[in-house]
Amino acid sequence: MSEVEAGQAADAGSASDQTRRRFLTMATTGVSAAGVVGVAVPFMASWNPSEKAKAAGAPVKADISKIEPGQMVVVEWRGKPVYVLRRTPEQVAGLPSLDDNLKDPNSDTSDQPDYISGAPRSLNEEYLVVVGLCTHLGCAPKFRPEVGAADLGGDTWLGGFFCPCHGSKFDLAGRVYKGVPAADNLMIPPYSFEGDGVLVIGVDTEVA
Repeated sequence: MSEVEAGQAADAGSASDQTRRRFLTMATTGVSAAGVVGVAVPFMASWNPSEKAKAAGAPVKADISKIEPGQMVVVEWRGKPVYVLRRTPEQVAGLPSLDDNLKDPNSDTSDQPDYISGAPRSLNEEYLVVVGLCTHLGCAPKFRPEVGAADLGGDTWLGGFFCPCHGSKFDLAGRVYKGVPAADNLMIPPYSFEGDGVLVIGVDTEVA
């Protein structure tokens, strides 16, 4: 091979090597970019609760600013109904008078956060927040706010919740009456307030 031919071959090899190096560089860059996108998308998505995460217990916010005194609304949390009742001053005042008719008036065995105590069983005595499932077999109790209902005990009934499945009764704090199948008071979920009008179910309140 002549020197000219050898030089041309060397130049061709060098050009080929450069082309190959450029291709490898672009390919590596492409893989790196794809890798970044592949990681970033799932990570970004994880910042927003998925439906599965919501079902597992992601917090739920509810605007309670427009609930009238004596009115109840239902909010879904973890696939369960949560009853939010805005009690009147008269309804709150009547709670202690029912103690003798209740199985657990002081909520000694109730499923509720440590920061919930007293007859009202609430952070703000005006608002009751309970899981709307009977502690007997899980039926949804009906809201029966009428005082003195003959079918629910007459004078001993100051309003509350009645389970139509097996007849369990709960007062306006979700405390269970004596002589009914349910053994425990209605469960109180973890919750907190954001300002005066937003209820956050699933997030414990901060206790000083």
